[in-house]
Amino acid sequence: MKKKVLSMMLCAAMAVSMLAGCGSGGSGSGDGGSESDKAYVQDKGTLVVGITNFEPMDYKDESGEWVGFDADLAKAFAESLGVEAEFVEIDWDNKIMELDGKTIDCVWNGMTLTDEVTSSMDCTDAYLENAQVVVVPADVADQYQDEESLADLNFAAEAGSAGEAELTARELNVTPVTAQADALMEVAAGTSDAAVIDLLMAAAMIGEGTSYADLTYTVHLNSEQYGVGFRQGSDLTAELNDFFASAYEDGTMEKTAETYGVQAALIQE
Repeated sequence: MKKKVLSMMLCAAMAVSMLAGCGSGGSGSGDGGSESDKAYVQDKGTLVVGITNFEPMDYKDESGEWVGFDADLAKAFAESLGVEAEFVEIDWDNKIMELDGKTIDCVWNGMTLTDEVTSSMDCTDAYLENAQVVVVPADVADQYQDEESLADLNFAAEAGSAGEAELTARELNVTPVTAQADALMEVAAGTSDAAVIDLLMAAAMIGEGTSYADLTYTVHLNSEQYGVGFRQGSDLTAELNDFFASAYEDGTMEKTAETYGVQAALIQE
């Protein structure tokens, strides 16, 4: 009888302990801890930004420094927090895992606000309009002006991207690659018939005066919006929304957009 009572007391104690543990996490910690994401970032002195090589959003200049519309804003936001921005190239298909594992603090790389993204991350308000477009060699572009004409093409698209999702939804033949820039290289090399990439990237990287002068874009597969993703429950989401509001008000948003030629896509508050 004594053993039975003791066993019941131990079980009750364990249950109380488990309940206390479940309720101990603080708001915005992203990992069930008591510390907020903002405090976590400020304590370590860096905002680690998950990116891919994606001109005009995040790319390296001649000196090897990360620049671009998103990169410049990320640096300014980090400075407002009193920390430095650190850019880490990630496998885009693993962005949610990287974020939850705290190898990065946010995903800020022309990220489309898909259902998967918004259900897995704490996302900011949208700040840029975009679309997924089909890229083909310019000398055959007249053959691919509508979705029906795309059926027999072999596509390249970044793994885990909105472009890959659009192709998969249409049951088109797609080979996943590491980055959107790699998808362009596939088309330029003739190893893929076409690619699907972001409109903003296409406008910056293909056509006359670029490294891909022989490529062009034709069909728009969708329209979409970009946002920045933090860990679920992160208090940095509201911080960045406030930063965006200030950047619109003082003209920083417009000026930065003009620097990288994306002002037409800017969502005005």
